[in-house]
Amino acid sequence: MTSPAMRYKEIVGLAGKAAEDLRAWELHRVDELQSEIAGASAGVAAAQEREQRAIKTAQHWWRMARDNVSRLPWLEVAEDPEPALNAPASRLDSYLNEVKPLYQELVDAVLRLGWRARR
Repeated sequence: MTSPAMRYKEIVGLAGKAAEDLRAWELHRVDELQSEIAGASAGVAAAQEREQRAIKTAQHWWRMARDNVSRLPWLEVAEDPEPALNAPASRLDSYLNEVKPLYQELVDAVLRLGWRARR
């Protein structure tokens, strides 16, 4: 049979061991969280850089399109386009790849309209 003093020592020892285990787990979790935060920060930075490149690309194509349409005096150019906030980011490259052929269609249409207007 264990004396109350021995039982008390055992409980205090287990509590001390539990506190050490908890500290070790917390330190390990801090390392995990710092790693996750660093990864997320790098992801945010990459997304912001990608967003800036996409904005510059869209503005470039819009200026070129506006320049082409300005040759048609009877056509009024609309406001600059705004980003579509509901567009999935995973399709950004696809959207940007669609711009060049659409721009070429616009140029061809303007050329055809310009030719007809000169007749």
